Amino acid sequence: MANNALNPIEFQCLRLSLGLSVAQTAELLKVDVATIEAWEQGASEIAEIAVKKLLEIDDIIEMQVLNTCDSIEALFKKEPKRRLAFVVYPTQALYTQYNHEFLASLPLTELYNTAAWRIKKECKLVLEVEISLVPLNVESYKAFREQAGLGESRESRAKWAASQL
Repeated sequence: MANNALNPIEFQCLRLSLGLSVAQTAELLKVDVATIEAWEQGASEIAEIAVKKLLEIDDIIEMQVLNTCDSIEALFKKEPKRRLAFVVYPTQALYTQYNHEFLASLPLTELYNTAAWRIKKECKLVLEVEISLVPLNVESYKAFREQAGLGESRESRAKWAASQL
């Protein structure tokens, strides 16, 4: 096995840990569903480029977890701990429309939401901070922005999510 090689069950576990279906993984790796199924069943050798791509995505998510948790830890050194809310995106269309800055590194909403889930878990375990994941409700978000006189921004989405707690 090469340095980054994974056996079929490891490849499947990686895919599942990223929150991806077989079809989504095939789309992401630009192969067909039958290829992913063959890799996971051990019927054919897993392409090294596929393993590399999924491991890179996993590394991106882990860096987001570390960086976000560090920022939250620094925040709570300045002010009392409180419950936080993160916006997650229930559909790819909403993710693409409202969170386009992450599309290059995490092209699917499931990947972004997986990162948010891992941040939630890490913050609870390490920092004892509760984080709620709040699915973006466009109508509620627009009404909140209008009432508060806010434009569309990541900060506005964060304020809206906090108002949903």
